[in-house]
Amino acid sequence: MRFSGFQKLTLLDFPGRAAATAFSPGCNFRCPFCHNARLVLPDGAEESVAPEEILAYLRRRRGLLDGLCLTGGEPTLQADLPGFCREVKSLGLLVKLDTNGSRPDTVRRLIEAGLIDYVAMDVKNGRERYAETAGVPSLDLGPVEESVALLKEGRVDYEFRTTVVSQLHDEASLVSAAEWLRGAKAWYLQQFVDSGGCIRQGLTAYSEDALRALLKTVQTILPAARLRGV
Repeated sequence: MRFSGFQKLTLLDFPGRAAATAFSPGCNFRCPFCHNARLVLPDGAEESVAPEEILAYLRRRRGLLDGLCLTGGEPTLQADLPGFCREVKSLGLLVKLDTNGSRPDTVRRLIEAGLIDYVAMDVKNGRERYAETAGVPSLDLGPVEESVALLKEGRVDYEFRTTVVSQLHDEASLVSAAEWLRGAKAWYLQQFVDSGGCIRQGLTAYSEDALRALLKTVQTILPAARLRGV
């Protein structure tokens, strides 16, 4: 398992839990608004953190931390993800997986093996603008649709989340996404923040009032929709 960053404590990434976060390099999407460009782009991730170093820290913090968040990049691209999750679980810790949903078979195997406890899946947009928003013009949406359906089965705790960017999202595309996710237990509309490290420059966020108005619209379809980051 390869890692390019490690955050020793977060009270935000794993809902209701004190956790650490490990960042996996590499991704098969190129979302223009991605703030982890250094992890996504082929020549961007230079820092290396040994898995043994992360496990040693988690071992020392048993009783103080509840779990570990695995994020990226896209962790499901790494073949040894299940083995690493198994080692974390052996310490009595919970595992949260952040994913773009492009590898449903991997997510299914992790769920069935009891190796993950929470999944946060990025749903980039409604189907019509998905490829544009994911930065992959020839994107096959089938695996993403399969991951959405898998999580909606409720075999593991989960959330869907969408980072809302004014150039990529509008009322029609978010209504489309809400229809797609109808019945989901949790969908967060996240306020875009330009950290300066995005793949594409010049993107902007909606105002808080505009975002709240969009939320009100999608809640008529998916009442579980909420705002995050405002």
